[in-house]
Amino acid sequence: MKKLLFIVMIFTILFLSIPTFGKGEQRDGAVDYQVIPDEAIRLRILANSDAEADQKIKRLVRDNVNEQITKWVAHITDINEARALLQTKIPEIKEIVEKTLQKKSISHKVNVSYGKKVTFPTKLYGSYLYPAGEYEAVLITIGAGEGANWWCVLFPPLCFLDFSNGTTVAAETDEKELIEPEEDEEEPVKVKFFLFEWLGLS
Repeated sequence: MKKLLFIVMIFTILFLSIPTFGKGEQRDGAVDYQVIPDEAIRLRILANSDAEADQKIKRLVRDNVNEQITKWVAHITDINEARALLQTKIPEIKEIVEKTLQKKSISHKVNVSYGKKVTFPTKLYGSYLYPAGEYEAVLITIGAGEGANWWCVLFPPLCFLDFSNGTTVAAETDEKELIEPEEDEEEPVKVKFFLFEWLGLS
């Protein structure tokens, strides 16, 4: 009787420990996670090139643009209001970028546009995967726009959200920093077989 109760208890523990798939869970080695709302406005900045100097300028532009836009949308809760505001602010955003470059004596051409079909590559923040696609966004192109990009969500404001642990950060995550999710360990399976053998069930 005690052995039967022990077997029931083991199976109950194993059943409760089986993960259920959903937001943030891994399935077949891939991550299916979405924290960005369906209605969101993004910011994408394309550096002139992958040269360290151009990447540094991209980060300065990011900081200066985000600082201003964060103030503009701080008290907005409606996406239509945010959309209308940001579209009127495109000339000001371009001016911010140009002034940032001028302070560094850089003469790259700057293009700033707003569109609902701005192309984004696949992105991985920590273990959270964001699929490639066309999204509503403010697009800033510096010079040739051939360098690694940086992007965030302007509305709702998630530009400095570290998706891997939920803390606010100022560091960037570029496309070249993509990493593969770690493989699940097999140890729990080995433990289960050991219990079956110990109970004389295998």
